[in-house]
This record gives sequence, C-alpha cells and structure tokens, in this order.
Amino acid sequence: MTTNSSGDDAYARAGVNIDAGNLAVQKYRDVTSGWTHPDQLGSLGNFSGLFRLPGDATRALVGSADGVGTKILIAAAVKRYDTVGADLVNHCVNDILVTGAEPLFFLDYLAVGKLDPHVASLIVAGVHRACRENHCALLGGETAEMPGVYRPDHFDLAGTIVGMVELAAIPDPNRVQPGDAIVGLPAVGLHTNGYTLARALIPEDEYGAPFGMGTFADALLAPHPSYLQQVRAMRAVADVKSMAHITGGGLLENVPRTLPDHAAAVFEQTRWDVPPIMAELVRRGNLQHEECYRTLNMGVGYTLVIPITDVDAALAAAPGARVIGFVQPRRDGEPRVVVHPARTA
Repeated sequence: MTTNSSGDDAYARAGVNIDAGNLAVQKYRDVTSGWTHPDQLGSLGNFSGLFRLPGDATRALVGSADGVGTKILIAAAVKRYDTVGADLVNHCVNDILVTGAEPLFFLDYLAVGKLDPHVASLIVAGVHRACRENHCALLGGETAEMPGVYRPDHFDLAGTIVGMVELAAIPDPNRVQPGDAIVGLPAVGLHTNGYTLARALIPEDEYGAPFGMGTFADALLAPHPSYLQQVRAMRAVADVKSMAHITGGGLLENVPRTLPDHAAAVFEQTRWDVPPIMAELVRRGNLQHEECYRTLNMGVGYTLVIPITDVDAALAAAPGARVIGFVQPRRDGEPRVVVHPARTA
C-alpha cells in the first residue's frame, strides 16, 4: 500500500481534500523560502516550530497552533461544551511533544456568531482544566463575536501553545534504523480529525442513538488525550529516536516525518485495537484500506521509534503502549508507510 491518493476518496467527497492541504503547505514553503529569522529552527509543515531561546544557546522555544475542527459542530448540536476546550489543549500539547518540549503557556481563540457567556465559560473551563492537568499556564486569549461569519449557535475554537526544550534532547529521525520498533499509544476515538467525514456518515438525528456503552454523541465526542505523562515516562527509560502525533493524514502522512529516507514504517494492524466508532465509519463509508489510514487515526494516537532492546522498559513505563510495527529498509520509490491488515511472520 502506498501513500498516493487521487483526492477522490470519501473524505474529499465529504468536503475535505487532504491533497489540497498538502499542496497548500508546499506553497507556504515556497512563498516563505526567501527569508527566515536567524533564530528560527526547522521549517514550515512540521508538528511545531522551534525558535532559539534568546541568551541561551542550549534551549529552544517550541510553538504550535491548531483547532478542534468540525468536532465543534457535534458539540454544538448536542449542547455539550465542556470537553472541546480540553481537546484543543491536549492536541497542541501533543504537537509540541514530538520535539520533546514541555508546555509553558497557552492562549485560546473563541469565535462565535452570538456570544452566550455561559456557553463561552464552559468552553474556556475545558481549556483551563487541560492546561492545569498539563501544568501549562493559560495566559489569556481572545473572544470574537462575528455575526454573519458564524451562525448564532455555531462557534470556532483554536489555540496557540509555547513550550521549551533542550536542543540536545530533541529527537532526531536521522538516528532511526531498520530493526527499530515502533511503539503506539492508543487513541480513544477520532480525537480532533476526520469529523467532516463522520458528520457526513452519521446524521445529527442519530447522535442520541445507542452505540457501544453510550450514544453516538458520546463516541464522537470522546476526549483527545494528552500523551505527555506517558511519553515522559518512556523517555526516562528508553532511547526515543523520533515521535509522531497521529492527526490529520493518519499514519500514512504523519509517520513519514519521523523517518529518514532509507527507512520505512511497517505496521501490523492486529497489534492494536480499532475503536468501534472508527470501525462504524469504515463500514458506513465503505472506506478502502488506504482511505482508512489516511483519514482516521484508526486507534493509534501517537507513535515513538525506539531500539528493539528498549521495548520492554518502554512498555513497562507506559501501560497501554504496544509495539505496533517495525522499521524496515526502504529503496527509492517504495512507500514510506505500509499497514498490513494481518500480522506478518
């Protein structure tokens, strides 16, 4: 299975074109290639950006900005506002975590069609709760009331996080070698990606219908966890060479950022569990194999590449973590990521 896509898949038909998003990032690189700040480290298109800490040659600030996507439409439809703020913070924490960064502070942006102070307070309470759990200061943010841009009962939510990392502690994908193990941390649901497809396949009138141990709304609004504590624990006992937060683009487009050109990630899907809500979306959408792993996280929220000799220590440090694949040699033209539906010998 390769990572090529025509863009004519279920997600594109639902209204989101991943290929267009990738092309936009490439164009961003093109239009910003003429100048970068001398203290800027890295390039556009990664999980987060790094900036050399002024006056300290050993550390860098790490920043990232993101949103919750159309998960907010489901939250608004069922009037459940107290979880999406935490989803936002945890997503951003995970994005800077791939560099090894510890979160410092967070700022939120809430845009509404008509401001309801009670609803706004519930959303921000979720932001604050997750900041406290991640020991990250909530410095403030912006609330914008924009009738005409948003319907009265709709809103958008985004945020910016800043963390810090020792330059010597930043994982280096160039150290990854064939034979390394790929450890996965489980996803509990869609997290903050794939919701446009989910809303196309599960209509609003089904949100209250029974599903699993609750309702469809419960499954769709399952929280996006922070992996900070688990990753800290594993890095204390294992040589973590690279990490990926599995968000938009799934395993197929996030994991390649953590590998050198000569290496490929080979996953064996039977090594982890696919959440029932994703299996339901695959069934309803008749998603092809590649569509599944490019559109959804399929049960893997975060990956770490470590030497095979460190596996036992890493798994003991983070209950729930599993070896889900291995790094193999790759020749030019071969796929960067392969997902086998059944375990191979």
